[in-house]
Amino acid sequence: MGIIAKLLGKAPQEETVRVGGMEDFMTLIRVYYQAVMAMQMGISNLAVLPDLRIFKQTLHVPTVNNKLGIGERKRCRTMLMDVYGMEDNFFKEIDASIKRNCRNVNDIKNYLLMFQGFSQDLMMLMGNLMQWKFRMPSMFHKALRGMTAKTIHQIMTKNDWRDDNVRRTCVNIRQYQMRLGYSEAWMTEYVHRIVLLAKKEPKPKDVDEKK
Repeated sequence: MGIIAKLLGKAPQEETVRVGGMEDFMTLIRVYYQAVMAMQMGISNLAVLPDLRIFKQTLHVPTVNNKLGIGERKRCRTMLMDVYGMEDNFFKEIDASIKRNCRNVNDIKNYLLMFQGFSQDLMMLMGNLMQWKFRMPSMFHKALRGMTAKTIHQIMTKNDWRDDNVRRTCVNIRQYQMRLGYSEAWMTEYVHRIVLLAKKEPKPKDVDEKK
């Protein structure tokens, strides 16, 4: 687990608090995306993929068959499954999305910006729509997952929103979803995992007390 902390450049005292948390998860997600891009597009220049470069150098991941991305993707996937319990279909949808949208190096920046916009809009709207439900204790994670799935389905299908901002954000998310190709099940897994990890993050007050 100390390896994940190194990826984020954390000091030893911070590691016990944050290792395996939301920031680690998002770092590994970025690494996985970049590993798949390298593998599918035959990229050999690590400067194009900064998160993958740090991951590879920190963990000393060997290059498999003289092709960047194969070994790194496998290692990152294993870490996401072991530490966060991500399932096989989650990765299959990412692989298919990248294959669908990225055909050359020039597509990488646009794809990553598109995913960033999709993720930000989705998390912002989910927080707005679910509000108190996100504050449910982690022990009710199954109920929270069901509520998350229901809300995502509403975002993708409901049109009669009273709030214009909510309606516009729903339209944006649907446009992102059509281009990226992620299913409602994938979106549910992604949001649910981030919410659970956010619940485990130390509150500012807790961090100050430990200091």
